[in-house]
Amino acid sequence: MLAGLKLSHIVAGCIAVLLGYTSSVAIIFQAIDVLGASQAEANSWMLALGVGMGVSGLILSLRYRMPILTAWSTPGAALLVISLNGVAMSEAIGAFLFCGLLLTLTGITGWFERLSHLIPDTIGNALLAGILFQFGLGIFSSMEENLPLVAVMCATYLAGRRWFPRFAIPAVLFAGCAFCAATGAFQAGEGIDFSLAQPVFTMPAFSLPVLLGVGLPLFIVTMASQNTPGIVTLKASGYEPPVSACLTVTGLTTLLLAPFGGYAFNLAAITAAICAGPEADDNPQTRYKAVVVTGVIYCVVGLLGAAVISLFLIAPKALVVTVAGLALLNTIGASLSAALAQPERREAALVTFMTTVSGITFLGIGAPLWALLFGIATGAILSPRGRRSLRPVFARR
Repeated sequence: MLAGLKLSHIVAGCIAVLLGYTSSVAIIFQAIDVLGASQAEANSWMLALGVGMGVSGLILSLRYRMPILTAWSTPGAALLVISLNGVAMSEAIGAFLFCGLLLTLTGITGWFERLSHLIPDTIGNALLAGILFQFGLGIFSSMEENLPLVAVMCATYLAGRRWFPRFAIPAVLFAGCAFCAATGAFQAGEGIDFSLAQPVFTMPAFSLPVLLGVGLPLFIVTMASQNTPGIVTLKASGYEPPVSACLTVTGLTTLLLAPFGGYAFNLAAITAAICAGPEADDNPQTRYKAVVVTGVIYCVVGLLGAAVISLFLIAPKALVVTVAGLALLNTIGASLSAALAQPERREAALVTFMTTVSGITFLGIGAPLWALLFGIATGAILSPRGRRSLRPVFARR
């Protein structure tokens, strides 16, 4: 099956794993911290996420002989950071199961095409930009805590974007860790735990406000900002991915692993581009082997979830926040640009963005869902059809 494994497959797989973890694991750690998870629960999260990505990617790539790579939902993790404050772990798990159920039903029933048209792209991009905005601000607020560290990381980021853009974020993480090691910024007395992570089951609890305020936005963000780009990435590389099957597998993976911390799985986009491109293999028919390598490494790293968590426990907060913010800068900029690109829909996008950033909570439901409702309502009212329907009402007055 893997008799033709090449060095390029191994290199591409390693780069995909490195980029996948360094670009967003800091955000996962923040979400875990907001919930007040114990060390064992945090280790279980990393185990579930690593094994979930690895196994689902292996299933899809081996079954369809395509470089179909899966990932955890990075925008979903960002959503959790701003939505889970004050939410019990059991209720959060219930929201994850609800999201997994929606993902699975979307795959089984083929709802994806219809669902993709319900939310305008401008609204979806504005929601994503609003969710990620606080992470971008975190870069600058961290300067008050540790200006030299943040300055070194920002300088490395600029150099990376100029000369080695694909490795900019790994370079930022390396530079930050090297600076902390040289200045003694790592917490003394804390060691790295290389023991195998153990799964910790959390009994879910279901709360309607949490399901609507966390589970539903998690599903929407995952579909709009992860699965759609993932499909586009594969098609751009010349593949015709089995969309419904991919959504079904990632949805079932979420359902199975949610009680252990696997909050949402989806198709990868950026890391998939690494495995689906000519750098992985000149032959498009055998590029799936790079995903097989990636899947195996994901499983191994997941088993060492305790070590991953340990690295972030000993690191200063400014390091974690700055890595996360810099990793998301491009996504924030692209989302804002796409959200404001159409003048006739700009106000609706701005309402969505500002509502999300505000962090408001009504009826126990967080800002992301209200942002969608306000943005869609604004767009409907200000659209040419909406103006025509309202004109007789104001004329009668």
